[in-house]
Amino acid sequence: MGDQEVVRLGTRALLSRCPNFAVVAETANARECIAKVFEYRPDVVVLNVHEAGGQIDVCREITELVPETKVIIHSSLGRDDLLFEAIAAGAAGYILEQGPGDDLVRAIEAIGRGEALLDSALTQRLFARVREAKIKDDATVFAKLTDQELRVLAQVAEGRTNREIAQMLSLGEGTVRNYVSSILGKLHLTNRAEAAAYSIEHNLRDFLVQ
Repeated sequence: MGDQEVVRLGTRALLSRCPNFAVVAETANARECIAKVFEYRPDVVVLNVHEAGGQIDVCREITELVPETKVIIHSSLGRDDLLFEAIAAGAAGYILEQGPGDDLVRAIEAIGRGEALLDSALTQRLFARVREAKIKDDATVFAKLTDQELRVLAQVAEGRTNREIAQMLSLGEGTVRNYVSSILGKLHLTNRAEAAAYSIEHNLRDFLVQ
């Protein structure tokens, strides 16, 4: 008996003991899984994933063709790339096999209520990756601005007038006016209020040259 079959049988035994669940089918391969989903239209499918690729494609196919069925990835792999692939494929949950069996039960119950659930061991890593991606996106937003334009924009975000900005940065008022016009053009904004809101939304202060 292979490792995957052991996991599958163990999962079925675990879920069969839960009075709120009815295990309608189990399968050993992707094509059979898709066929059973179309036949039974289950509320939740638990996919045991041991490698990237085919099984994630099964998740994607199920969520696209039978959207009312939710997919939980139950995997021995805690890799970030596989986690993101699963989320992109429409998985409603991702639970590690190494965790207690109750984790899978709670995940199925939560997803049955319309929630989404990630293994607690993966959640912080996911948030860290999202934050990292957000910082990179914000940096790209301001890439077209010069250092001086960033400083001017920071003052605009504080609600200061051109005259006040000119005094603070030792510039002529006309020069500040030109900077503001250039900033609006580069960021495709129409006025100072939009520029101020845009600066806050994209965390301008993180990119100011000290």
